[in-house]
Amino acid sequence: MKNSTKKETAKTARLRHSPEGGYARGEETRRRLIDAAIRLFGERGYEGASTRDIARAADVNAPALQYYFDNKEGLYRACAEHIADSSWQHFRPTLEAAQAILDNADAGREALIGAYHAIQDAIADHILQNYDAQHRRLFIAHEQAGHGPSVLFDIMDRNVKTRMREVTCALLSRLSGVPADDPLTVMRVLTLHGQAAIFSLAHKSTLSSLGWDSLNEERLAFLKKTVREQTRILLDAWAAERGKK
Repeated sequence: MKNSTKKETAKTARLRHSPEGGYARGEETRRRLIDAAIRLFGERGYEGASTRDIARAADVNAPALQYYFDNKEGLYRACAEHIADSSWQHFRPTLEAAQAILDNADAGREALIGAYHAIQDAIADHILQNYDAQHRRLFIAHEQAGHGPSVLFDIMDRNVKTRMREVTCALLSRLSGVPADDPLTVMRVLTLHGQAAIFSLAHKSTLSSLGWDSLNEERLAFLKKTVREQTRILLDAWAAERGKK
């Protein structure tokens, strides 16, 4: 036990006690606490969401929170880990498929553009169609504003964002001839991603501009189609610039 406390810090994604320990309903209880915490941290911010309110929203006894996560900061980190892990599981197949195309030296423009479109579709689905997309959006907004521990972006940068940036910049580089690490390539990738991201970051105002009250499957399909069409125009133009050099 002498080193157990240090090993159980919030710096790891491991539980203070494993779900098999028998407290309440194990993994189900832990997941309910995380879901409730993401919602309340999003609605009220880190300081405004109490551990007692989170436990009540998860319909568990307050000691369960301490049992699994030690404290409020440990729960916040677990929320960040959950968001990052689920994001990686969502994007991994699409990024691996794109990497396979990049590994093929003979891959042509259509294959490269198709891979880029697939990544854009995956981004739109994840940030707009996820079952708790609204709560995640608010959770992320609070962290961006500096309200609470700066945890999520460090975790995301270590896996999802880094890999996403590597693959999308590599695809764009193959199409345009501009090096993947050139600021121009990075800027182009960011602006292309922004086409869908604005519907998450400014969710209410973008829907209001379109006269929509929600984003159903039909409207999401329309959004993705529009993003693909606009992206295609730009990718073709940047590829054409390469041919003129």
